[in-house]
Amino acid sequence: MHESWITPGIAEITPAMIELRRAIHAQPELGHEEFLTRERVAQCLQEWGYQIHPAMAGTALVATLRNGQGPRLGLRAELDALPIQEQGERPWRSRIPGKMHACGHDGHIAMLLAAAWELARKPAWRGTLQLFFQPAEEGHGGSGARHMLEEQVFERFPCDAIFALHNSPGMPLGKFGVLAGPCMASTDNIVILIHGAGGHGAMPDKTQDPVVVGASLVMALQSLVSRNAPPSETAIVTVGAFLAGDAANVIPQRAELRLSVRALQPEVRQMLRQRIKSLAELHASSFGARAEVIFGEGYPVLVNDPGASALAAQVIRDWLGEEGLVPDMRPICASDDFAFWLERVPGCYLLIGNGDGAGGCEVHHPGYDFNDQALPLGASFWVRLAQRFLT
Repeated sequence: MHESWITPGIAEITPAMIELRRAIHAQPELGHEEFLTRERVAQCLQEWGYQIHPAMAGTALVATLRNGQGPRLGLRAELDALPIQEQGERPWRSRIPGKMHACGHDGHIAMLLAAAWELARKPAWRGTLQLFFQPAEEGHGGSGARHMLEEQVFERFPCDAIFALHNSPGMPLGKFGVLAGPCMASTDNIVILIHGAGGHGAMPDKTQDPVVVGASLVMALQSLVSRNAPPSETAIVTVGAFLAGDAANVIPQRAELRLSVRALQPEVRQMLRQRIKSLAELHASSFGARAEVIFGEGYPVLVNDPGASALAAQVIRDWLGEEGLVPDMRPICASDDFAFWLERVPGCYLLIGNGDGAGGCEVHHPGYDFNDQALPLGASFWVRLAQRFLT
């Protein structure tokens, strides 16, 4: 990483940014529990002259900085951690059993705060800067983005465009991934309850065995993608859990399948939902059993606005050259509830390289840690993007 890549003001506060990131990492909070994290963020922003608004969605923080008349830009970072027990002996490892920042939200907070400091210190821009620190992106207790929409976030804090940034392990430091159009998959968590008639394991003829129905249904579900989704479209149906019974000689009354379903086109998502419901019900019926299909709260396909994506990419080109962009960027099948906001406001969700990172593993892994070398790069990008947009 070249020192010339870093905005001078950001270089000045990089040690403090690293210290802050590690302090947040050591005190992780799950979705809608981020009171300490919110207070830490609010204290910084108040000192720098931002207007802090009353909490939304329980623990969300919205901060505004105005400098004359001009466009309205929104930047978002996430506050929440994951219910994972951290592995490793880093001095800043989680002090809260069973909770850790395994997705890098601690780094996202630190990058946006550093940029907020620089943009307040040197307001070489005109307009309104809206900073959104969102709870519960991981869905613990329900989507934080959706809850904020229910509380009229963009009616109260309007934006002409909104952006979010996420680290990407394995993507080299100094690289950014920008993709217009569908960028991240929708996700639906679906539960299928199979209601049969249990009994003695020695008399299966007197039962409708939900285990057999479930096992057959698992295999039947695999045909949904290969025989219903167009070969050129991404579609995933994963049975992540099969729960039934607890004794070898007892046929249970009920079995439960838990599915994760993903797609990169809204119409493919809807087709999968409809076909799963009809297949489960008809399949169970053919065995003399009954299937109940329960749809959980899911995230829509994340679709980046072409204009906002082009702006983000141009900022990176002007700063790092063409080599700063990942060539032939492809959609990814992970999901993010920022997708709800992009249905309401044009914007772009982009990726920043996290290198091999400390821990050398993907997000949502107990050995993961945010790469502190990426912090000044992300903060510098936010500064450059805001200065370009707010002119």
